[in-house]
Amino acid sequence: MRDATIFFMCGRYASTQSDHDLRAVFDIAETIGEELPPAYNVAPTQTVRTILERAPKDEPEADAVRQLRSVRWGLIPSWSKDIKIGSRLINARSETITEKPTFKKAAARRRCIVPADGYYEWEKREGRKVPYFLHSERLLEMAGLYELWRDPTKSDEDPDRWVWSVTVLTAPAADALGHIHDRSPVIVPESLRSEWLDPAMTDLGSVQEMLAAIPEPSLVPYEVSSAVNSVKNDNPDLLQPVG
Repeated sequence: MRDATIFFMCGRYASTQSDHDLRAVFDIAETIGEELPPAYNVAPTQTVRTILERAPKDEPEADAVRQLRSVRWGLIPSWSKDIKIGSRLINARSETITEKPTFKKAAARRRCIVPADGYYEWEKREGRKVPYFLHSERLLEMAGLYELWRDPTKSDEDPDRWVWSVTVLTAPAADALGHIHDRSPVIVPESLRSEWLDPAMTDLGSVQEMLAAIPEPSLVPYEVSSAVNSVKNDNPDLLQPVG
């Protein structure tokens, strides 16, 4: 594998917003893929909803439109020989995405937002890992990068021959988050949403300036049940505080 930055951090999150809700929040022009049910324990390699801007498929020269699209969580670079690498690229360090070949092209042209109610982190305490749910008063707009990978095992006529995938960007954690984990997702504020999604903004220096302008998130952590440790568990009870 090339010099991919691999960092396991935001490995589970909750996403319960309906497509109707997401279209209203993000002013979506085009919806692609079937609606997903509410998910309280989203895990890597699962299908997730993302927001991105892209020209219509049949009109590549047309202006980009804002899409709500289903993708696979775990970035699969275009040069990858198989899909397995995606499970190791669920996160990318925001500090180096404009330098690493694995992320550089996506940072310039394929930025997106992964909506979430909040995400889970595990604190090491007395020899065990205690899960927390971190959230805000508003929907979290986690900054992401997406890629398209041609599956060599599928024919040119197969509609599933192109796999869309995403990675979530992380940055050093601060304030109340630092005692749980030293990284946190990059949360795009509404004021920078349009600029972050704009595929016409391709200058990598400007991308890093934009990332530097994103403020540290103000998130509230609370302890949740260890039931979240298993991806088999996916129900509203996982979001209930304990202790």
